[in-house]
Amino acid sequence: MQSWIGAFQESIDFMEQNMADELDIGTVAGKAALSPFYYQRIFGALCGMTVGDYIRARRMTLAAQELNRSDARVIDVAVKYGYDSPDSFAKAFQRFHGITPSQAREPGAVLRSFAPLHIKITLEGGNMLDYRIVEKAPFTIVGIRRPFNSDTSYQEIPGFWDEWLAQGEARPIKGTFGVCMDMKGKDFDYWIADLYLPWEEIPVGCETRVIPGSLWAQFPCTMKTLQKTNTEIWSEWLPALHGYALAGEYDIEVYLPPEEGAEDSAVYIWVPLVKV
Repeated sequence: MQSWIGAFQESIDFMEQNMADELDIGTVAGKAALSPFYYQRIFGALCGMTVGDYIRARRMTLAAQELNRSDARVIDVAVKYGYDSPDSFAKAFQRFHGITPSQAREPGAVLRSFAPLHIKITLEGGNMLDYRIVEKAPFTIVGIRRPFNSDTSYQEIPGFWDEWLAQGEARPIKGTFGVCMDMKGKDFDYWIADLYLPWEEIPVGCETRVIPGSLWAQFPCTMKTLQKTNTEIWSEWLPALHGYALAGEYDIEVYLPPEEGAEDSAVYIWVPLVKV
């Protein structure tokens, strides 16, 4: 566990050492021996924020300290921490600190500080996370997809589902799967999809995609516990995993109708694995 957490901490230390430079998510994720897709998923679960939010908070903290303790010009500090103009920097600065960059120079100015993260996993109470590992052949999904950005996806994906649900009986698919895939930097596609049956026509506005055969870790949960289970997968289960590594550039939420006598739908999170 400590080796895995150590590698993740190394990625955070790398960001700290290069806050004044352009930070590429692929390079950062590589420090933790992870793909950008999984790095950003795990970072959110472990740290409670996106990678982008963390970088912005740290840069704003460092920028305020520099303005308060030196004679550096506002434009120079803005450029140093990745802002194209003094105006965009000033707006971001005021949102974070509640004062303008010029006011940050005044004696006694009250500035907000966001400290560097240090990852530490503490297992308490012997919590159990049920799962099973199964092997599945390739299968094809059919559905609708929309691009999202990792910095805003947690807020925007529920809206995607709400739009789909609002169609009522006109919905072209049942919504069995929610699939994250095709990460490019911070951008990825999210699908609302069903299992594709080749003898059926593809509904208007939908498309298909093959999901490769794989070993899958399948975690049962409910709609109420989905977010909690997702966090536990990345923050507790993965650090303690032995004999397997993450595979692919996707993970899947599965929504099944309630079993007879049950009130809630059966919900699963599937994570692709490979033996090591």
